[in-house]
Amino acid sequence: MKFTSAYLKTLLIALFFLGMSSKTWAQDTLSTSDWQVDLRFLQKTVHTSYPFLFKKVTAKKFDAEVEKFYEEIPDLEAHEIKVGMARMVSLFAYGHTQIPFSTIAKEAVLPVNLYHFKEGVFVEGVRKGDEKALGAKVLQVAGTAVTEALKAVRPVVPVENDQYFKAYGLRFLTVPSVLHAQGVIADISDSITLTLEKEGVVFDHTFTAVPLSELSRDYCLTIPNETWISVRPQDETPLYLKQLNEKFYFFEFLPESKTLYVRQSSVFNDDKESLQDFYTRLFEFIDTNAVEKLVYDVRLNGGGNNFNNKPFIKGIMARPKINTRGKFFYIIGRNTFSACQNLTNEIENYTEAIIVGEPTSENKNFYGDARRVRLPNSGINAYLSHAWWQDFAPWDTSDWTLPHIAVEMGFADYIANEDPVLEAAMNYTETGFILDPLDHLTQLFVAGKFEQLRSDGKRIAQDPAYKYYDFKEEFSTAGYRLLQGGNVEGGLFVLELITEYYPDSVGSLFNLATAQEQAKQVDKAKESYKKLLALDSNSPMVQAARNNLENLEKQ
Repeated sequence: MKFTSAYLKTLLIALFFLGMSSKTWAQDTLSTSDWQVDLRFLQKTVHTSYPFLFKKVTAKKFDAEVEKFYEEIPDLEAHEIKVGMARMVSLFAYGHTQIPFSTIAKEAVLPVNLYHFKEGVFVEGVRKGDEKALGAKVLQVAGTAVTEALKAVRPVVPVENDQYFKAYGLRFLTVPSVLHAQGVIADISDSITLTLEKEGVVFDHTFTAVPLSELSRDYCLTIPNETWISVRPQDETPLYLKQLNEKFYFFEFLPESKTLYVRQSSVFNDDKESLQDFYTRLFEFIDTNAVEKLVYDVRLNGGGNNFNNKPFIKGIMARPKINTRGKFFYIIGRNTFSACQNLTNEIENYTEAIIVGEPTSENKNFYGDARRVRLPNSGINAYLSHAWWQDFAPWDTSDWTLPHIAVEMGFADYIANEDPVLEAAMNYTETGFILDPLDHLTQLFVAGKFEQLRSDGKRIAQDPAYKYYDFKEEFSTAGYRLLQGGNVEGGLFVLELITEYYPDSVGSLFNLATAQEQAKQVDKAKESYKKLLALDSNSPMVQAARNNLENLEKQ
């Protein structure tokens, strides 16, 4: 019997899709034993080949979570087990070490793009037909407060820090399988209702899940097309979004301020121009034009090949006329990750840049360069990091790079096509602004300028430009160092200042009271403990303070 080529082609295609269908069906009908074997394979692989990942989570904690999950598997559905596998890998808290979002969300994700602005979580983009929800603030997910829903899904996300979760974790809130596995919804459903607020009106809107491939977004923002709508008006484009989906990098000269603005959204080479060629063109422009200020924007840069960073660092260091404090500004944000964290580290180490924006989504020292580990029965791919990137001292455990000047995009800014981050860089003046708060306050302390220390410290503590700077922790640490060094008076002075700046802080009052107690200032310690107890906090420190106060009263 003869078959035409067209018939054979059709038959082969049919067999291919039948095979794919069977494979998918097989994955969804894996036995309990199959899934448990996959889990043990993952556990053994980590212990055998990746034990260095036990840095933020101990081997004991990891194994305990694995055992707990192992026992739960017989009572779970396939989608819950997939989410659970992602949860196990996310315990390592390195963004590169993960079971990808696409693995969990491939079949079903809500057709909505959420974004965490300064004022909260908003609907940034929707498909046509869901316009009612566009621009609304999210209050609840399936009846659960959005803050609680975010807490529930967070363990599934390979969270490097809070910024990583803001950038890349928010999307997990739109995956029905994650919402069900993490207890946000009682039963699995493709239809999820969000409670929203728009123009003062609270209402419910139900989204029905679609395949992940139908979404239109990049850099965590909606890409408008014939199907998708962004809340941001498209009649103008701010610089940080200009040519975003056309080029990885571009620059534009702003003649009025003699500022050269550069946006680099990847550390990979663009097909149209390599990074080396781009840097050459960039520095030729700087050398041949009256550039007085350079603003280098990597807030949307999720990484690439960090070996591509070297020409830029060498180029900027060779140009002291622009590599000068007050002339070179470097914008970072929640998408600044991976190879761009390496670039940011080099900027911080070797240049005079003033850093503006939000903290990065990567630790300063981190594990990257993940290898694929395929689970034998389910075929799920886990990615486990193997390369330790260390640009700072080995004991530097910083969660992120902090900006000198903190600025966060607000929803009102976004829909008005304004850029408060760029404005902060453009309008910067050295008058009155303190780039290194702790160093400044330390110098005042050493000089004996205690009243200025008191006033400047209070201003820093209340200034939103320092919102990401953990002033309480840093200053408290400085106070304890003074105490341990024998400077009791100085240490107590610093700890007292902290309680002045943060009168409702249980931790600050407890630190002061215990220090006063150790310094034999019993009456002052009693007073501090009483102030703490008056706050009516649920902190575990309350009971400790009560016990300490009772002991002092008996003396």
